[in-house]
Amino acid sequence: MIHAEQIDAALRSALQPESLQVIDDSHLHVGHAGAREGRHFTVRLSCAAFAGKPRVARHRLVYDALASLIPQGIHALAIDARAPGEPGSSPPPADRSA
Repeated sequence: MIHAEQIDAALRSALQPESLQVIDDSHLHVGHAGAREGRHFTVRLSCAAFAGKPRVARHRLVYDALASLIPQGIHALAIDARAPGEPGSSPPPADRSA
């Protein structure tokens, strides 16, 4: 089963984000049929590679960075991908990384 630390490492390696938060939301989906197929995660990151790119292109970069991990147990992935300087691109006040 995949863990937040593996997602964090893959995104840091591929995208060199200025800020990154990986949250394991799996506990919120207990009993959901898909929860048996894998885990649920939220990633929030600010990355220079996202500058000037639309949301779909940013999400593709994240999915490309996680391509080898997705089949290992990522069932759902919520992505908040911003370029540095965009509203909400600074790290959150409390790190809830799992």
